Amino acid sequence: MTDSDHGHQHGHQHGHQHGHAHPHAPIGQESPPGYYEVMETAVRELLVERGMIGPDEIRRQIEVLDSRTPALGAKVVARAWVDAEFRHRILADGRAACEELGISFYDDTRLIVLENTATVHNLIVCTLCSCYPRPVLGLPPDWYKLKAYRARAVVEPRAVLAEFGTVIPEDVEIRVSDSTAMVRYLVLPRRPAGTDGMDEESLAALVTRDAMIGVVPVAAPTGRTVQ
Repeated sequence: MTDSDHGHQHGHQHGHQHGHAHPHAPIGQESPPGYYEVMETAVRELLVERGMIGPDEIRRQIEVLDSRTPALGAKVVARAWVDAEFRHRILADGRAACEELGISFYDDTRLIVLENTATVHNLIVCTLCSCYPRPVLGLPPDWYKLKAYRARAVVEPRAVLAEFGTVIPEDVEIRVSDSTAMVRYLVLPRRPAGTDGMDEESLAALVTRDAMIGVVPVAAPTGRTVQ
């Protein structure tokens, strides 16, 4: 598969089509709220106004989201690095394996874990809005929601990764997976060299949110990195 294929996961449940031009804008460039963001705000305010949901319920959901952080995902990654059987299970069914570690899912989404290897690098995006593995990573970073990232990640992933300081060798395939309303992705990054003697907790401390999205590698304690 070539970069022009992007490793893109088809069957996007948003019904989004890629047959239009994408703007070439820097990842950090802010853009005004899009159509779906405006609609989300309008629907939420209408539901509150009609009494279908209340401010307390919204506040409770926000508290649940705030309790989820990338430390949960890092715990999952570290366990997969040290436990081959767990790694096999999480690649087969990400949600079920996370639940083994006591990580609950408050929605009906499916979690697919994608493993980086010496020949494949995975990158996660949501081209339409900001679908994201919130039960294991918490709230998405602002740049993940920007139109520049959502548009460019699928058409020029190498250039986007380079802007994060991640240069992928030409002989490594880049697969871009497009999240949907019901299917979310988590990257299982490669374990850094020089970590053989580290325990699970110390390994988890190395894993960053951005590594589990696929925009950066996990840095080794010695300063060496692997993609």
